[in-house]
Amino acid sequence: MSYATFLESKKLRIGSVGVCIEPDEINPTLFPFQRDLVRWAARKGRAAIFADTGLGKTGMQVEWARLISQKRALIVAPLSVARQTVREADKLLGVEVVYSRGETLAPITITNYEMLDRFNADDFDAVVLDESSILKALDGKTRQRLTEMFAEAPYRLCCTATPAPNDITEIANHAEFLGIMSRAEMLAA
Repeated sequence: MSYATFLESKKLRIGSVGVCIEPDEINPTLFPFQRDLVRWAARKGRAAIFADTGLGKTGMQVEWARLISQKRALIVAPLSVARQTVREADKLLGVEVVYSRGETLAPITITNYEMLDRFNADDFDAVVLDESSILKALDGKTRQRLTEMFAEAPYRLCCTATPAPNDITEIANHAEFLGIMSRAEMLAA
């Protein structure tokens, strides 16, 4: 066996678990690059959108949730932006998103990280972590709770403007939340 063949055999191939979306199904108010990212993330089913500040992650995550969820989608955001996400979803995309503290559920529900304990993960088939850099801490209770709570969710999306590309821990924690591989598997690879 050649070294090139050996290296090729070590490549990790992650299959898609999402849905194929036709370009005309995506809200036309999104910019072309946003529509491309939404379409890619929907096809993957479990993905991360690491887009810089001001590139429209809110619109992309709401549109992803609308397109992929067959049951209900939950968007979890920091307290400071949760209600802003509801307003932007309505204003930009005309999509009804309900802010909830666990008392109501809608096709797309948004809550904040502090209210997460009031929700049952089984009620949702899709989850979005807004500002997913919250997964950064290796021993963080929030990271562990999110990873365990949504381990069975078929569709998962992480969105942040601030991933640390050289921070192996943060990248590994995202991979583990998305169900791609555990932190230990990533470090071993």
